Amino acid sequence: MSDDKLFHISENGSIEIFHPRPSPSKLKGINGDVVFGISGRLLHNYLLPRDCPRVTYYATSKTTQQDKEKFLQTPAAFVVAIETKWLKAIQQTTLYCYEFDNTTFVIADECAGYYVSYEAIRPINIKRIDNILDELLKRSNVEIRILSNLWPLAESVIKSTLNFSLIRMRNASAILS
Repeated sequence: MSDDKLFHISENGSIEIFHPRPSPSKLKGINGDVVFGISGRLLHNYLLPRDCPRVTYYATSKTTQQDKEKFLQTPAAFVVAIETKWLKAIQQTTLYCYEFDNTTFVIADECAGYYVSYEAIRPINIKRIDNILDELLKRSNVEIRILSNLWPLAESVIKSTLNFSLIRMRNASAILS
């Protein structure tokens, strides 16, 4: 495992120990209860209220030039798209960014930046985030896109050569017909 820092974002600022729990995702290779950590490289994907739907993506060496031109159109390396109707919740939510020692973690999904530990984890640091949009805007390699509906973008990104995550899409506006 690299020396990259690992994090966990929560709306709860009083977690002293993260105990392994069943994974909400059926990721290949997870066998048992785990604590999730996210790589610092993809932390921006989680700097939003937990239930906020989002489409996130970035190019890799396997991404076609056509997809880069269609989806990126920015000097930023990463895109986080959210829905307009979530702006108020984003502005009113306080997040807590817990930092973990990465010693007991193993990678679970490189594309999403997920790491897991089968052991209880005591955070080594916690940062309170009162202004989520400012925190995202501090990251010069991230572009935030605000859309009225995420589904057209999600359906296009799925068919692309980009690496992507569709997070909490069950909370997105209805699919446009």
